[in-house]
Amino acid sequence: MKAAYVKGPSIVEIKNVERPKVDKGDLTVIMKACGVCGSDLEKIYGQYSQPSMRLGHEPSGVVSEVGTDVKEFKKGDRVFVHHHVPCYSCHFCTHGNETMCQKYSETNLSPCGLAEEFLVPEWNVSHGGVIKLPDHVSFEEASMIEPLACCVRAWNKVKFKKGDSVAILGAGPTGMMHVMLSKVFGMNEIFCFDVNDFRLGFANQFGITSAIHSTDPEAYQKILLQTQNRGVDLAIVATGSTSAISQSIDLVRKGGTVVLFGVPSKDAKISIDISKVYSKEITIIPSYAASEADTNAAFKLIEDGKIDVKRLITHRFDLSESASALEHAHQGNDSMKIIVTNSERLN
Repeated sequence: MKAAYVKGPSIVEIKNVERPKVDKGDLTVIMKACGVCGSDLEKIYGQYSQPSMRLGHEPSGVVSEVGTDVKEFKKGDRVFVHHHVPCYSCHFCTHGNETMCQKYSETNLSPCGLAEEFLVPEWNVSHGGVIKLPDHVSFEEASMIEPLACCVRAWNKVKFKKGDSVAILGAGPTGMMHVMLSKVFGMNEIFCFDVNDFRLGFANQFGITSAIHSTDPEAYQKILLQTQNRGVDLAIVATGSTSAISQSIDLVRKGGTVVLFGVPSKDAKISIDISKVYSKEITIIPSYAASEADTNAAFKLIEDGKIDVKRLITHRFDLSESASALEHAHQGNDSMKIIVTNSERLN
């Protein structure tokens, strides 16, 4: 069967590999749809700061085989699969830091989500890492449960009130998910920043307050004019750009919050005026990945139609075209969410 791998810097190859073997607590899934994520791009084109180099962690599909001890799932079930599942009992987990759990980083799909078929290990199966899909949720929608869950986790970490203002720096797919959540949570003013004119135009279709080019010299003044001269209550940095972090500190109001959401390159450095952070009492909160609670919350938002993730899809590629899909996402000139599908195993 086919699977996509990082061969080297900026190089993706499709390998023919053995179909994974199922142990008694495992199950295998035929991939139907898998989203391309910014962290995939960082693994290929950047210097990824996290341990796993596997591609494709947003997969959905159909259960193809179950181990003898698996009772909750059967062949033919339509499912979304989360690639990482924590232990729920360590010091990190009991303090709400599930994505810092050692078990979380050890649990992986094999060979990866960008494969014709992949194995879900027993731990993931027995600890909530597999969600059955209702018929009205498509495989493409389900493939966006994981990135939406990461966004949900970020929002769960911050204090905000209905009617607040938010600036989202980075209007890519997850940036747009933050826009959608802003609407769900009742934010009044929603500002999107990016250097990509296509994405700024795309953001304008979502009824935001304003789409602003990140290099606009009047950007700060535009924010002040529409926030009663305060600045935004919340700034979400949905890009790995360090300059966006610096800009967010300027845009946020006194006592406001900055969320570091985008994936930075390994060893990325930034120089900021820490006296400004101190004197403005700015709260800076990083948010990495998602827990099962976040995943289930995201699934519910999609299932109930509160978040229409289909609106974000601009391109679809076959698994055999994974290198092109990832390169297209890397360029980002005319794309938002890119989905990889599996034509080899449509039945």
